[in-house]
Amino acid sequence: MAVVDPVTDPAVTTSPVESYNEWDPLEEVIVGTLGGCAVPACETAVAAVVPHRQKDFFERNAGGAFPAEYTARAAAELEDFAALLTSLGVRVVRPDALDQRRPFATPDWSSPGGLYSAMPRDVLLIVGDTVIESPMAWRSRYFEAHAYRRLLMDYFRRGAKWISAPRPRLLDSLYDEDFDDERPYRSGRYATTEAEPTFDAADFVRCGRDLFAQRSHVTNLAGIEWVRRHLGDSYRVHLVEVADHAPMHIDATFMPLAPGKLLLNPERVKTVPSCFDSWDIRFAPQPALPEDHVLYMSSAWVSMNVFMVDERRVVVEAGEAPLIDFLQDWGFDVLPVSFRNVIRFGGCFHCVTADVRRRGELRSYF
Repeated sequence: MAVVDPVTDPAVTTSPVESYNEWDPLEEVIVGTLGGCAVPACETAVAAVVPHRQKDFFERNAGGAFPAEYTARAAAELEDFAALLTSLGVRVVRPDALDQRRPFATPDWSSPGGLYSAMPRDVLLIVGDTVIESPMAWRSRYFEAHAYRRLLMDYFRRGAKWISAPRPRLLDSLYDEDFDDERPYRSGRYATTEAEPTFDAADFVRCGRDLFAQRSHVTNLAGIEWVRRHLGDSYRVHLVEVADHAPMHIDATFMPLAPGKLLLNPERVKTVPSCFDSWDIRFAPQPALPEDHVLYMSSAWVSMNVFMVDERRVVVEAGEAPLIDFLQDWGFDVLPVSFRNVIRFGGCFHCVTADVRRRGELRSYF
């Protein structure tokens, strides 16, 4: 009997990847890992978004390790989160824990090390049956997608579509060292210029045929336009205007949780696209994170970074009591998980996941 190779057999058309929004019933998900993580160099695009009090830490430790106590605790929380999803019948897969504490270079620049494999939402934009590798702006993240190559090859062999956006050169011309660190949304002076397309996948959220994106310090207008042209007429890509002094990733600002329900950051959203006029729009409560909690790469608003298992069940950080009460009053079933050590490293539940397959179909919600 002949052996069928899905890579070359045109009859293989069923994709193991199929995810159109943030809320259809979850069937398979990638959950990140902190193994081998490294402190990124404090280059322009990094300096634009890390808390000011942490910049000295990045400058002193670039290419080295984060405190072992924090990484061990965060790794344990990631395991607990993955175990919860598994207990709910979700297939959980993990990227490879590559050693990021090794220097590397291109013909144009060098880096003392990488970052991590913890945030697949940043690296992989999943739209329908297609996985798009992001052309990320941080030089430390240039090879981050390699941690997912084993998984991507498996999905490809089983019928998924897989593409990488044009790999950026990340030359000095891409960066504006005089970026506006107070109101870039007014001045237009972001840490990245329009020299070439660049984006993090986490600057996009999906509502079926409509995707919503923000201009940020890592995602430029050229990157958003590349996604728009690549997806073609089957999808509409909308630009959301945000008033964030350090914009990076839309999912702590603008989060559609279920059909007809939109969660917003009360401090950042300038205007809401008119297509949401018929939706129930609510503003998240203030974060409950203590002010002295060490955050290396995010603000306390990472509390908004929740993750939908389906239209009703939502995973929320266990210490965010005001948000838990808020979501329960809104009709959601909350699944609390301790994650305060993970959020030190720049993300919460939505960031550490890439929802590979959700049971649903492509449709418009507007």
